[in-house]
Amino acid sequence: MKKQTKTIIRTVLLVFVALIVGINVYAFNASRVAGDVVPMPFGVGLTVVLSGSMEPELSVGDLLVVARQDSYTIDEVVVFQEGRIGVVHRIIEMDGTTVTTKGDANNAPDEPMDVSRIKGKVVLAIPLIGHVVNLIKTPIATIVILAAAIFLLERSFHKEKEKDANELEEIRREIERLKQTSSTQTSQTSQTSQSSESAENSDEPKE
Repeated sequence: MKKQTKTIIRTVLLVFVALIVGINVYAFNASRVAGDVVPMPFGVGLTVVLSGSMEPELSVGDLLVVARQDSYTIDEVVVFQEGRIGVVHRIIEMDGTTVTTKGDANNAPDEPMDVSRIKGKVVLAIPLIGHVVNLIKTPIATIVILAAAIFLLERSFHKEKEKDANELEEIRREIERLKQTSSTQTSQTSQTSQSSESAENSDEPKE
C-alpha cells in the first residue's frame, strides 16, 4: 500500500513539473517569438493584473481567467494587448466595431480601438495567486522546481531501493535461520533414532 502511495505521489509530482515546464515554454514562445503576451489556447488564457487601474474590483497580483467571446458589451471587463503588456480595463463605449475602454481607477478613458484587439473577457479573478504564477514563470524558478523535483525523486527511489534491500536481507536471514532450525531438528531426530536402535539391540536375548 505504501509503495503504491509513493508511486502515485511521484506520478503527480512528475505531471506537475511537466505542466510547469510546458506552460513556461509555451508562454515564452508566445511572448518572445509570436509577440503574444496573453496566449489563448482553445480560447482560454491566463493573465496577471500588473497595475491598480481596476481598483477596487481587481488588485495587483490577481490571477485572471480570460475567455474569448464572439461579441462584447458595455461594462464587461476585458483584456487587450498594448505593446508587450496585457491591459485589463472595462468597456465604457461601443460604436460598431470601435471600442473604448477605461480603468475603473483611471480619470481618462483609453484611446478607441477595434474590437478585434480584445483578447477576451475576464470570467474569473483569483486574488493574489498571480504573484505565485509570475514567480513560477521566471527561468530561475523553473530551474529550482526542476532541481527540487529531481532531488525528491532521486531521494524517494534511493529510500525505496534501500528498503527493498533491507527486506531482502531479512528474508535471506530468515531462510538461513529456517535452514539451521531444520538442520538441528534433523540432527536431533537422527540421534533419537540411533538411541532407539541401540536400546532395541541391547534388549534382544543373547543365544
